[in-house]
Amino acid sequence: MPADLIPYWDFDAPNIPNEPRDASAAAVIASALYELSTYTKTSNNYFAKASQIVNNLTINYAFKQGDGKGFILNHSTGSKPFNSEVDVPLSYADYYYLEALTRANRLKNKEAVIQ
Repeated sequence: MPADLIPYWDFDAPNIPNEPRDASAAAVIASALYELSTYTKTSNNYFAKASQIVNNLTINYAFKQGDGKGFILNHSTGSKPFNSEVDVPLSYADYYYLEALTRANRLKNKEAVIQ
């Protein structure tokens, strides 16, 4: 896993570190880690990793305001073997990114993650 916790399109990709990243996978992971943090006594570990991923997505993978043509995140990969959706914005990346942000906010406000 890269230091910024944004995975490559495939953990076994042959040319790591010169492979596309997958912001959509990172967004899914972050959202799931926030939820997992509600099921365990070591919740701070999950919450901290999720927050680190979200922070890295926000700083390094989000479009500057007005540049995304309706998208929030860039640099997702759908299917590199089929050369489909490689290093592009994807709607489901934005969905899970917003879900992660919502879950983080709910946890900070002592609310249920799933409502």
